[in-house]
This record gives sequence, C-alpha cells and structure tokens, in this order.
Amino acid sequence: MTKKNLVCRIAEETTLTQQQILAVIQKTLDYIAGALAEGDTVELRNFGVFKVKPRRARVGRNPNNPATDVAIPLRNIVKFKPGKEMRDSVTRLAL
Repeated sequence: MTKKNLVCRIAEETTLTQQQILAVIQKTLDYIAGALAEGDTVELRNFGVFKVKPRRARVGRNPNNPATDVAIPLRNIVKFKPGKEMRDSVTRLAL
C-alpha cells in the first residue's frame, strides 16, 4: 500500500478531500520523522513502536575486491517493534 492508496481509501470513507487527508498524513509522518531525528521514541498504541538504535562500527568487505577491508562507521538506525494487535493479525495470515 502506498501513501496515495491510503489517501484514496480514507477519502472514500470520509467527507474530507484527498488534499486535506494528504496534508494530515504528511504532517503526521513529518512529526514522526522529526521525533526520531531527535532520538525520541514514537509509540503508536496497537500499532507499534519506532526507536532509534545505534549500530556498531564494523569492518565490511568490498564485493568487487574482497581483499580490501572497508570501515563502516557507527550509525543510528530506526527499529520498529509491532504492537500486539498488529503482530496477531499478521500471524493469522495464511501462508
């Protein structure tokens, strides 16, 4: 599902225009990204938790030249832990 699909589905179920819905969704995503950029945790009940975690520095290999070591520096990454309701609904999917 894309952001456009999400906007269209919400517009069909509400009286809001697609532009209004897109503005709300984009502002929400901007606030989530901003909070993560400041190192905050974002918790959305029944959905999940976004957390910033440091990934340790390590040595990698260049696939085109395996003899050469490449230093990969410490960096922060975003981790997502799904909430209980989401986890339960996904595990019920037929394989």
